[in-house]
Amino acid sequence: MDLVSLADVRAAADDIAGTVVRTPLLPTLWDDELWLKPESLQPVGSFKLRGATHAVAWLDPAARARGVVTHSSGNHGQALAYAARAAGVPCTVLVPEGAPQVKVDRIRALGAEVRLVPPARRLAEAERVAADTGAALVPPFDDRRIIAGQGTIGLEIVADLPDVDVVLVPVGGGGLSSGVATAVKALRPSATVIGVEPLLAADARDSLAAGEVVVWDVERTYRTSADGLRTHLSALTLAHLAERLDGIVAVSEEEISAAMGRLVREARLVVEPSAAVAVAARLFHRDELPAGHTVAVVTGGNVDPAVLASVLA
Repeated sequence: MDLVSLADVRAAADDIAGTVVRTPLLPTLWDDELWLKPESLQPVGSFKLRGATHAVAWLDPAARARGVVTHSSGNHGQALAYAARAAGVPCTVLVPEGAPQVKVDRIRALGAEVRLVPPARRLAEAERVAADTGAALVPPFDDRRIIAGQGTIGLEIVADLPDVDVVLVPVGGGGLSSGVATAVKALRPSATVIGVEPLLAADARDSLAAGEVVVWDVERTYRTSADGLRTHLSALTLAHLAERLDGIVAVSEEEISAAMGRLVREARLVVEPSAAVAVAARLFHRDELPAGHTVAVVTGGNVDPAVLASVLA
């Protein structure tokens, strides 16, 4: 399979400059070898703006007129709505029923048409809309443009911390982890890139062990609070991770909640459960990780207020 290259990621960096915030690396008070990459500071509150902006930039004028469509639990939908609005492109987002209302409301506020669908039907419905309207389908992760865009995080990590030893990155559909691993391993071959996912949605761990995409049904994955990590890998992202990811760690719901609390109280970052898994791995699974300068990617801050309140109670 043709994998995304470092040159692809660098091209994406050129496309997103001026629209996407170049987030800093933040040191932590509780761990002098841990830095945070706070993608929660993006205008739409998550890293997804990187891939979405790059994907929209690739559309020709005719495709822009027909619009874009995607399926998303929230963050990718917000990102594509933002990127589409900035480019004057119509946008439709198929959102699985049960997604956090705060994310659904923000997608609508950004001007996109929202259609709620059963979780198992999200991709099929997005494909149907694309076929009916001619809109360009922009998947949340199963797309080379998306992977390259998310990979710009890896470029920035190595630029800001050239001697980075370990990068911890959340894994849902695998677009982010594929892109970050691509950039980091090309620029800093000695670094270790570890994926992190919820124990209650550990299908990526199973897929890597099996050498093929393993799909957990939605009844299993919807048990985790980390709604952004409930999706499974694609053949494309599995190919990237099998070649470029050095390992994977699964964290419990209790560990995710504790990491969220630490990030809010001590790093002063508002984060959603999905964004806390990398820090949870560092806090509770340190014996499974290599030593050295470590960066945890904090993916987003679009958290339901009730969830945030429960963590801080």
